[in-house]
Amino acid sequence: MGIFNEYAATPENKNWEKLIRRERELDVRPDDVRSPFARDYTRILHSRGYRRMKHKTQVFFNIDKDHICTRMEHVAHVESVSGTIAGYLGLNTELTKAISIGHDIGHAPFGHQGERVLDEISRKYLNKSFWHEKNGLYFVDNVELLANSYNERKNLGLTYAVRDGIISHCGELDQNGLHPREEFIDLTKFEEPGQYQPATWEGCVVKIADKIAYVGRDIEDAISLGFIDEEGKKQLLRMARMNDEKVMNTTVIMYNLIQDICENSSPEKGIALSDKFSNQLNEIKDFNVKNIYRNKRFMPYQDYSELVIKQIFESLYDLYDGTDIWKKLAKEKAYRPDTISSFEGWLAEYCEEDFVPEGELKNTAQSCKNRKIYGRLETAELYVQAVIDYISGMTDRYAIKVFNELLKY
Repeated sequence: MGIFNEYAATPENKNWEKLIRRERELDVRPDDVRSPFARDYTRILHSRGYRRMKHKTQVFFNIDKDHICTRMEHVAHVESVSGTIAGYLGLNTELTKAISIGHDIGHAPFGHQGERVLDEISRKYLNKSFWHEKNGLYFVDNVELLANSYNERKNLGLTYAVRDGIISHCGELDQNGLHPREEFIDLTKFEEPGQYQPATWEGCVVKIADKIAYVGRDIEDAISLGFIDEEGKKQLLRMARMNDEKVMNTTVIMYNLIQDICENSSPEKGIALSDKFSNQLNEIKDFNVKNIYRNKRFMPYQDYSELVIKQIFESLYDLYDGTDIWKKLAKEKAYRPDTISSFEGWLAEYCEEDFVPEGELKNTAQSCKNRKIYGRLETAELYVQAVIDYISGMTDRYAIKVFNELLKY
């Protein structure tokens, strides 16, 4: 039994009913043996947003490279690290796994660079910021759909605890000794990354596991791609040996960090690293920023991904003038059949059914019993939101495909 056992998100927890609260009732079979959090895990697992992460950039553009970490692989690393820690401490591993598998579902194509470009677009046209943690909550609440036994596609309807873990997972801040907040706030009120701590100890574990997972694996990829020279490798080894003189490679750092969290965390101290390992983690993160994330070799990729996303946005945005958007799309389809057919289908899923034209698009609309977040596209803002959502859900390779179709225009 772990020292956090009495604080775990289990039916014995005083806040259990708040943690498992859903905004809508699920279609649950009477013989379903899963817990609420296990059900959330499989709902995310079967969502389109999760599947798309296998072709989304983590740090390094990977469209033709089989062994470079993708967003999906990063999620698996976080699940592994957080599951080990949560299991040892006596926390709910099912909740931990569910938060982990969904924590990056709001990422744009082309990693953080794509996120920055969409943030610029969103600020310009909607006067609000775009950041992947909040977009993740928005997607699991409003965009991701699953079919029930009657082939009706509905919103995921996840529990409060999992939704909270997704929006509050920001691991960019150098924090140690994480404690969950006490208030069960309206999660849509988050205004910036890291504004509030997670509401559960499990969410705190995922938050620190996210940082451990990405700094470790990013180094491995950077070395294999030649981003780190011999002097950089020596510097890494010196940092790795600060706490273990026998270390021969940086992968052992992840193991040591996990062990240290397990040994140092307590309800009083929080989910915590010892001072020496906390300093080491932050030092390695600083090394990564200097040698990897701000490396000049990223500049062509950054310029290219910005061009791709902005051109896709502008080409779709220019079609809206407040008149019949369906006619505009039908006319444009002659020049961009793949893109426009896909975008029409996207709109049909989230617009009011009686607004969607007859035919295949109407059939799509009728099969979707979800929140109609774009209404009847009665404002330019609703249309812009639809385009941003459409782009943010794309994989790297699909965004490139859409861009290449523009080149034939």
